[in-house]
Amino acid sequence: MRKQIQSYLSFSKKELNGMLVLFIIIVLTLGFPFAYRLFDEPETYDLESYQKEIAEFRASAVRTKGSYRSVKKKMEESEQQPTYFTFDPNTLPQPGWQRLGLSSRQAGVIRNYISKGGKFYRDEDLRKIYSITEKQYNNLKPYIRIAPDGGEDRAYRQPEPGQTSYSKKPEVLVVELNSADSTELERLRGIGPAFASRIIRYRTRLGGFHHEEQLREVYGMDSLRYSQLAGQVSVNQALLVKLNVNTATFGQLKAHPYLTYKQINAIIQYRRQHGYYSSPADLRKVLILDEEIIRKIEPYLAFDL
Repeated sequence: MRKQIQSYLSFSKKELNGMLVLFIIIVLTLGFPFAYRLFDEPETYDLESYQKEIAEFRASAVRTKGSYRSVKKKMEESEQQPTYFTFDPNTLPQPGWQRLGLSSRQAGVIRNYISKGGKFYRDEDLRKIYSITEKQYNNLKPYIRIAPDGGEDRAYRQPEPGQTSYSKKPEVLVVELNSADSTELERLRGIGPAFASRIIRYRTRLGGFHHEEQLREVYGMDSLRYSQLAGQVSVNQALLVKLNVNTATFGQLKAHPYLTYKQINAIIQYRRQHGYYSSPADLRKVLILDEEIIRKIEPYLAFDL
């Protein structure tokens, strides 16, 4: 038995040499990482320099962005070298305005005005565009040629000798706001189909127009468009539709654009607690109603008992 064990555990010289080589390889493999860390110097980073580079990059990006915006703004607002020619401001495309010396921003303002239903009926209408300077208007005026119909039925006369543009002899057109339909309203200066519909919708909510100034309350009505309507509209106050303040429901009062929910509720509560209103003076007893709102709603209220 002993001989068998010795025979099993005995190695030849060649086998012992092989085992020695294998052992050496294993030791070198396991020891290499430790030896590498021992002799390799750790890499250091200059964080201050890195932060400085980041700051310089961000500053450069801000300068580039600001420079781009500045250049873009100057390009949009800069006036071009003008090339003058006769033109109709109602049909001239944006590149044509720029050929006349206007900046792209100014040309865009004019085209936006026309796209929203605005029109030019006489030379002076161009002066009302806020982006046009007086100098630009004076330079353009001799070349303005507005089509004789101007989009509506209006009379023109040929220019007298020495005149540089057509002058108008306008046909007076007056539209009664409380009875006009959309077709009649569209005959007004600066009023297209969309704006005519807005006027009618607002008139319905009000119960009719009490005075011309209420047109300013229509959504989208600016000073230029309203000024074009001067002398073209009238108001028949007899056509106002009134609400009986003593019987009107919350829903009926809510439809009126001048009253808020709190004001409507106060009017109804006061009526329940103190009885019917006999005159506009009784409305002043409702504390939430000030003189301004009473003045505005009084034409639309009836006080029948």
